[in-house]
Amino acid sequence: MKICCLGAGYVGGPTMAMIAYKCPQVTVTVADINEERIAAWNSDTLPVFEPGLDEVVRSARGTNLFFTTDKIAAIKEADIVFVSVGTPTKTYGVDAGRAADLKYVELCARDIAEHSESSKIVVEKSTIPVRTAESLKTVLSANADDGISFQVLSNPEFLAEGTAIRDLENPDRVLIGGEETPEGQDAMETLANVYATWVDRDRILKTNLWSSELSKLVANAFLAQRISSINSISALCEATEANVDEVAYAIGKDSRIGPKFLKSSVGFGGSCFQKDLLNLVYLCQHFGLPEVAEYWRKVLEINDWQKRRFSTRIVNSLFNTVNGKRIALLGFAFKKDTNDTRESPAIYVGRDLLEEEANLAIYDPKVDPEQIQRDLGSEYDKQIEICDDPYAAVENAHAVAILTEWDQFKDLDYEKIYEKMMKPAFLFDGRSVTDSSELKEIGFRVYSIGR
Repeated sequence: MKICCLGAGYVGGPTMAMIAYKCPQVTVTVADINEERIAAWNSDTLPVFEPGLDEVVRSARGTNLFFTTDKIAAIKEADIVFVSVGTPTKTYGVDAGRAADLKYVELCARDIAEHSESSKIVVEKSTIPVRTAESLKTVLSANADDGISFQVLSNPEFLAEGTAIRDLENPDRVLIGGEETPEGQDAMETLANVYATWVDRDRILKTNLWSSELSKLVANAFLAQRISSINSISALCEATEANVDEVAYAIGKDSRIGPKFLKSSVGFGGSCFQKDLLNLVYLCQHFGLPEVAEYWRKVLEINDWQKRRFSTRIVNSLFNTVNGKRIALLGFAFKKDTNDTRESPAIYVGRDLLEEEANLAIYDPKVDPEQIQRDLGSEYDKQIEICDDPYAAVENAHAVAILTEWDQFKDLDYEKIYEKMMKPAFLFDGRSVTDSSELKEIGFRVYSIGR
């Protein structure tokens, strides 16, 4: 069997690497028009940082795992084609800011139809709106040569950045959606057999196409909802002198609720939660369900409010002005163990402070400095210093803000940090990685969310 994946990003690259690693009998080719990205996948410095990914890629690359810019050859040779390209929220035209932009998915469908010399299984791996498969089938069938047919499947990813390799190796479930026809059932079984090489059959779920597509959006919506819920309670805890961590622990002991995704923070980020929630809001509005749309919109509004609340707290604590003051930001990735900054709370907090004319000293162990500059905007270049060491970032800083829960931030020498800072020294812990009582004993003025 030969598998091709169109798109070498955070989903396509790791997923295909794991399939190649677990299925040595399958040839896997990942194709992307981005030459720089493909070169990185073929190098010792991968474009995606994930614990364990290097080992998986190196074990299969050049044997049955290949990265190429030649998408035409990859499509022609493949039995199964995964579509794993970006589906960002539209920034133009009708439904801008709400609907998913499917132009890259459609372009892939046209490429597959144009260059296929045999019938194929086409697998939606990108996060897409419900009933996108119908559009894919329409484009494929309208442009395919006579005698060539396509079966479209939905196989959404449920990876968490930072644990993607573990999630791929031992998934909670593999979801495959297809048409309820003999051909659709055969296609689903073909893909199921690939995953069954290492995943137990009882964790491979088969549904219709529409249920599979919607399940991805709903899963992310429910996870985002839990984060916004505990973050809303964090504000109440501060007002009532309760401790949000203790509240979360107590309610998490209820078997009906459970402990996961109840960690209060400066807000959620990443490539999926906001985009998928916006998509879900749009779908609800489109199908005449304004009350449902408004319900899910509030989850996003709480997340935006939590980020603003954090940056406002910094300004207010520093005597209502950060003009000309040095603020050290520790962490810029949206979560630990990834170099992904998409929708990172650090971007929004950083911009709020820059607009207040603060000077930022930023340290993150994995994010490329150029990415940080791009995210914050070139107009602020003179106000930004990217540091390669956390102790350099805090030199003469008026305040420190922890915005990513990197493990190394738990073990920093905070007495040393205190000595390097301007006094009074403020520390704003947006991820609850420090011990507030110990920091106060050192001399810090501490703010930790929900306490």
